[in-house]
This record gives sequence, structure tokens and C-alpha cells, in this order.
Amino acid sequence: MKQSTLSEVKSAVTPRATLLVIGVVALQLLFVVSYVGALHEPKLKDVAFGVVAPPSAVEQTVQRLDELPGSPLDPRALPDEAAARKQIENRDIDGALVVRPGGTTDTLLVASGGGRTLSVALDSLTGDVLGAQGRTARLVDVAPASTHDFNGLSSFYLVVGLCVGGYLCASILAISTGARPANPTRAATRLGTMVLVALAGGLGGAIIVGPVLGALPGSVWALWGLGALIVFAVGAATLALQGLFGVIGIGLAILLIVIMGNPSAGGAFPAPMLPPFWEAIGPALPPGAGTWAARSITYFDGNSMTSSLLVLSAWAVAGVVITMLAAVLRQRRATEPNSPGDAS
Repeated sequence: MKQSTLSEVKSAVTPRATLLVIGVVALQLLFVVSYVGALHEPKLKDVAFGVVAPPSAVEQTVQRLDELPGSPLDPRALPDEAAARKQIENRDIDGALVVRPGGTTDTLLVASGGGRTLSVALDSLTGDVLGAQGRTARLVDVAPASTHDFNGLSSFYLVVGLCVGGYLCASILAISTGARPANPTRAATRLGTMVLVALAGGLGGAIIVGPVLGALPGSVWALWGLGALIVFAVGAATLALQGLFGVIGIGLAILLIVIMGNPSAGGAFPAPMLPPFWEAIGPALPPGAGTWAARSITYFDGNSMTSSLLVLSAWAVAGVVITMLAAVLRQRRATEPNSPGDAS
């Protein structure tokens, strides 16, 4: 009996199973490295920041802000307060200081809809700088986050949920019918399924965060369209990775979307508060592109969304093309003489 049990254990611990377990441990450690590395010590760095001041003081004010230790701001002179407000609404800058020479109280313009933590950090930094000069700043929120959207995080959580739905659906298709579709017809069927899931998931998410919970005041139709694109982009990318690498593709999707994408998305801390690596990769990954677009829809009248939509579209198109090409090549290999084929 003991020999039988030992032989069963040995047969279960195959080289493939061992490699998969090692891969899981690696993903676990990468998860810790990515999240802690990105979020353990947020700092302002080169935040796009406007300065409105009299001609005699504007250059000196910009220089003083530019020379702050650690380079927290990337200041630029603007002609007037209206221009500063417009640039914040267009998401060209994250805040602006309007100097009032007739008194000791200036105005700090922020947009908490783009991330409340960034607005709070700018308020604190500006208060310290002005306090050293015996001045104060009155805070004006140009694009305020909803009172039902704590810290402006609802957009991020919406996108995280949509991404989870995308790669989980693709993973379920792989587990139930084989990681690699045997032919282009089956691949197209999986992509078609992802379209239906994307439409349903996007609509459900938009209704929940809008009419049901009242967390996000943006257009339900626009959030539906964005949500459907996010789900399909992530799902198609996961199908593509599975088509290339089999079940390992699920792990690669988790690496890209969850481990690298979520902490760099600008959710908990907007991009200017993240370390350089995460700030750089965030806009190119679905969670980051989706979070930026969702906040634009919700609080900025849809401004500055083009690049994010192009990123999501690129993931979707690449996912479709690679999934179909992998299926075509797989079918060709299976029909070649003396070809053993690949197990799904």
C-alpha cells in the first residue's frame, strides 16, 4: 500500500507540474514586488503645474517652484486663470497656482476627479512653499470628485473589475475547451464569445457605478462603450497569449494585467506620484489606459481620451490577430504529414 501511494505521488509531481508551481511562486513574489514597489512611498515628481502671476513675478515664481528639492513640480507660466482652468479641464496640467499680488492669499487650482491624493499632495506642498513666504492659498477644485466616489477611486475599481472579467472569461474558455483552439473556427468562436461577454460586462459595470450606486456621474453610454472595449481588449489579449503559450498564457496575462497593470494604473496614486518605471508602463497597459479614460468620461467631459482609447484598441486588435494566426498555424501543423499535433 505504501509503495502504491509513493508511486502515485511521484507520478503526480511531473516536470510540467513542477514548472507550473514554480511559475505560481514567481508570480506571487512579483505581485509583492510590483505592488509594494509602486505604492510604498508615493512622491510628487515632475507634476505638470501652471503658474499665473504678474509679469514681474511670474519668471521668479516658476524658477522657485522648479528648483524645489526632489523636483516635485514641472511648472510652466500661463497667461491667466481662465487658461489654467482650461488646461486642467483638458488634463494638460494637474494643478495651477494663481498669485494674487494685492494680498497674501493666492489660489490653488486642482482637480480631485483625477485623483484626490494628488490634489491633497499639491495642497500640502503649495502650503509649505507659500507658508515660508508668509502667504497662504485658497483651494479651488476645478473638477471635483463625486461625494460618493471616495478618493476618486471608483473609476479604478470599475476598470479592475472589467479587466478581471476579461481574463477570467478567456481563462475559463481555455480550461473548459483547451488552452489552444484547434482551428480558426474555434478561435473565432472564442473571440465571438468575448464580444458578448464584453457587451454584457461593460453595460453591467456602467449601470452599477452609475444609476445603482451613484458613484460615477459620467455618461452611462460612454462608460458602457469604454467598459466593453476594456473587457474585450483584455480577453482577446489573454486568448492570444494562450494561443501562443498554452495554459502558461493565463499566467502571463495575470503578470501583465494584474501584477504590472494594476499598481501602475494611477488608481490609488496618480501617475505623477508613482516611481518612474510604473509611471512609464501604466499608460500602455489596459488598467492604466482604462482608468484614465474612465476619469476623463466622468469628470473631464471626455477630454484627453484619444491616446487611452488607441492603447485599448491596439490590445484588442493585436489579441484578435494573434489569436487567429496562432489557430491557423496550429491547424497547418496538425494537417502536415507525420505531424504529432499539439494537445489542447
